[in-house]
Amino acid sequence: MSNIGILIFFILSFVSSYFLTYLVRNYSLKHQIIDIPNSRSSHIVPTPRGGGLAFVVVFLVSISLLLGLGILELRVFLALFGGGCLIAGVGWLDDRRGLSALARLCFHFLAAIWAVSWLGGVPSLSLGFTELDLSWWGSGVAVIGVVWMINLYNFMDGIDGLAGVEAVTVSAVAAILLWSQALDLVTSCLLLAAAVLGFLFWNWSPAKIFMGDVGSGFLGYILAVLALWSQNSGAVPLLIWLLLLGVFIVDATVTLVKRVARGEKLYEAHRSHVYQLAVQAGYSHKLVTLTVLVTNVILGIVSAAALYYYDYLLLITLVMLAVLVVTHLLLGQVFNTRIARMNVNANNMVVEQFKEEAAATRDMADKD
Repeated sequence: MSNIGILIFFILSFVSSYFLTYLVRNYSLKHQIIDIPNSRSSHIVPTPRGGGLAFVVVFLVSISLLLGLGILELRVFLALFGGGCLIAGVGWLDDRRGLSALARLCFHFLAAIWAVSWLGGVPSLSLGFTELDLSWWGSGVAVIGVVWMINLYNFMDGIDGLAGVEAVTVSAVAAILLWSQALDLVTSCLLLAAAVLGFLFWNWSPAKIFMGDVGSGFLGYILAVLALWSQNSGAVPLLIWLLLLGVFIVDATVTLVKRVARGEKLYEAHRSHVYQLAVQAGYSHKLVTLTVLVTNVILGIVSAAALYYYDYLLLITLVMLAVLVVTHLLLGQVFNTRIARMNVNANNMVVEQFKEEAAATRDMADKD
């Protein structure tokens, strides 16, 4: 496929997703598929959800066309399409009626096993200076990794535009890094970016619709499959994908570890991710999302450097992930301190208001 052909596909995917999101929004409003704010929410206005269904449909139709044009291998198509349908279907049911965490997890493992099987497992891992033979256990680790990506993406979809920006920037940067190596991978990444970008116009702050589990779980799954496919095809190594997805992976994973250490119930909703703390500390959804976008661009530049200095791939990856972990911990402390001060100030204002009202009441009583 020529560059003009890829551009036409991109534009068609973007436009289709944009208008389909409009239709899904109307459907959600009509059928009361609404996200109602609660004490754990980062938004205050009831908002329709399930908008991710739009980019799910557009992307799956797009890769079907790629298969028909002979650009996409059947095994890769089945990995993307089959598991993607399962994850999106489970997410849509969860958005509409709600499913138990155990039921969702079982389906996530089924989809992960499906994907890893069609991709031929993960026999080795590129470290830059050497190739690490993973043998049979590489497939097991890959299955767990796919399941974690599905869930962490759901955890990170908590403020306007964030999950959409992550998917667009990661897939777009990956396409740039892959440009001269694998046409099928490049086209798939760009079509994903286009489909999500069309939805993002509706999800940008203030969001008119949320992607819901149908979208967040799907994105986590598709990005994981693209990363494994890229590794197995000898294109961009898996470690580069870990760098590109570093913001989401670090925030979700470190937050999970901290919650386990505190003895919290993992299936209960919370607002302790750094991006959530930032919003609670007074920063807008738009500012937090733009900060993640800029960070992703920086990670993309670092990833390009890691590919150029290929022998140092593992070292660069570990250093950057360590930087992200330290940054996560520092920002968490800063935001928690700011939140505590805001709460103290709010309490003081309430006390002062109470005193003023009490004094006014006494004055009125004295006059009587």
